[in-house]
Amino acid sequence: MTMRAVLKAGFVSMLLAAGLAAGPASASDATNPNARRIVSIGGTATEILYALGAGDRVIARDTTSSYPPEAMKKPDIGYMRALSPEGILGQSPDLILAEEGAGPPDAIAILKASAIPVSTLRTPPRADAIATKIRDVGAAVGLSDKAEALAEKTDADLKALAADVAKLPQPRKRVLFVLSLANGRIMAGGKDTEAAAIIGLAGGVNAADAISGYKPLTDEAVIAARPDVILVMQSGNHGVTPEAVFALPAFQSTPAAAEKALVRMDGLLLLGFGPRTPEAARSLAAHLYPGSL
Repeated sequence: MTMRAVLKAGFVSMLLAAGLAAGPASASDATNPNARRIVSIGGTATEILYALGAGDRVIARDTTSSYPPEAMKKPDIGYMRALSPEGILGQSPDLILAEEGAGPPDAIAILKASAIPVSTLRTPPRADAIATKIRDVGAAVGLSDKAEALAEKTDADLKALAADVAKLPQPRKRVLFVLSLANGRIMAGGKDTEAAAIIGLAGGVNAADAISGYKPLTDEAVIAARPDVILVMQSGNHGVTPEAVFALPAFQSTPAAAEKALVRMDGLLLLGFGPRTPEAARSLAAHLYPGSL
């Protein structure tokens, strides 16, 4: 181990032992326009950095950062909600860009108590917030001009999408987003979620609007939701198959089961709410209303 690594490990241990009594030394919206060693935490944050041409400045990323493919070649510092501050600081970053929700809280507090600037990217599940995310990332890394151009393009793409979606046929499809089916328990996306937002952008109706957030549904609730289409993520720990979905009694009497209507999409594309969201919503709309776009 080099002397620098020894000192780094000792510093982290000191912070841990101190119990963070001194409080954070850096602001959650800190910036470093000259950063050349960025640790990016959150798939959308990483995607935006690459879209701005700053991919070569990313030295490590979290497990959710699966796009673009070249990002996967960077060291993986773990899942964004189960971070190790030692693993992050061991990368010797000069900026940590983290989406809100990264954690656990103690780990984030340690990072903010270090000398490394920590910039927190706010990520509300709304299309009208995407441009702000892009601008915030650009400001954090000194690329505001590029960020402004990308934000304006994304907004224009969203407006064009909205105009096309307005022409889709009625009645609108009822879509149930299924996050997971662990042990046959149906975890669905209700109001105030990325799933509900993308369904709305694509011209669908969220079939689980009786709940808020990502919560389990009873069989009776699934039947009452009357989904025309089941929407799932196609990869990762949450991937499910059509056979697994329609084998469950809760789904067997739904309109979706009658048509075997199940749509599988990449999770980050579907729920990331970044620059590719217009593409994601348009793709989902094409699945829901074939031949209408």
